[in-house]
Amino acid sequence: MPASYQELSAFSPNVNNPHCKKLNLSPSPLDNPAHNSLVEAHQNFAIGNNELKLYRPNVCTFGGIKMEDNPSDIFDPYILPGQPFFIIGKKPNLPAHIVLEKEIVCLQMVCAVPVKMAFTEKIILLKKEHHGVLFELINLVQPGYFQKETPLMGDYFGIFKNGQLVAVAGERMRMFDYTEISAVVTRPGFTGKGFAKQLVAHTVNKNFAENKIPYLHVVESNVGAIKLYHKLGFATRRKISFWKLKRTPV
Repeated sequence: MPASYQELSAFSPNVNNPHCKKLNLSPSPLDNPAHNSLVEAHQNFAIGNNELKLYRPNVCTFGGIKMEDNPSDIFDPYILPGQPFFIIGKKPNLPAHIVLEKEIVCLQMVCAVPVKMAFTEKIILLKKEHHGVLFELINLVQPGYFQKETPLMGDYFGIFKNGQLVAVAGERMRMFDYTEISAVVTRPGFTGKGFAKQLVAHTVNKNFAENKIPYLHVVESNVGAIKLYHKLGFATRRKISFWKLKRTPV
């Protein structure tokens, strides 16, 4: 079973990270991660207005609305017909021409202390020359979420075997105090070797070294991944929905 809200609240904060003192169950900037990322560390990627913040679609298909009830016409200047996007958190008020395709319920998990483990693999910081193979691998395993310019959102790390990129993990949404770990992917044929565990641990520790609190989102039915994250010290903070929407021609 994943860690509970009570387990998270009982975590001892990292004494070397003053931001951990802000690690509360609710309310929190994590309640609205896309919107808060786009008004904080990722504001250079933002389009939208005061009510709605969206990542530029070539960077990420995520967005968020203010916690108050939103006007239903806020999407029109920023969403093209046929363009899918996700609103994270509170379900928005929608006009008739914005269609809800599905709700993806995730666990939002937070790590409160660095990971202590032995690293046996060489972990490489992926640079611009690696972005093509990074895009190929992630869309092979998790198609539809990773865009051509998603690597600009943070650092991505990989493990190579015989010159082939076989596993990755990196950073996606970023606030001043929090960094989302994402794109935890292993190439088919290379699973079960502990690559994902080491990559996530490396990314977690890198963020603590930068005085950031790492968190992630995982689909609530992905029991294997939840078990791995639990072993690494993550605890479930809350359930949070990713609302997949698409604008139809008016």
